[in-house]
Amino acid sequence: MNASGLLPFLWFLAIVAMIPVALWLLKRTPYGRAMSGTSPGLLRVVAQLPTGANQRVLIVEVGSGDARQWLVLGVTPQQITTLHTLAPQAEPPSPASFAKLLGQKLERSDA
Repeated sequence: MNASGLLPFLWFLAIVAMIPVALWLLKRTPYGRAMSGTSPGLLRVVAQLPTGANQRVLIVEVGSGDARQWLVLGVTPQQITTLHTLAPQAEPPSPASFAKLLGQKLERSDA
């Protein structure tokens, strides 16, 4: 490679090497976290329940500290509707599996 082609090649390598560094730095700034949706304490999906094709009910926690609230939202492809507002509660239990519920029902009916 001659000297005139070496300089553009080195610039190309430097720019390609800077892309991961820039993304890594952006991930650690408040602006980058806000864009990616991972900003802690501002918005969090607590629970969701699919109710139909492309429809669901979500419980979303908004705010931080004493200003936290839970919003119950109805979500469709066309709109989002606030159904109810709640004070923050204890985390909802994870849904039990069908087999576990069936086993509990069978144990009760045998006794």
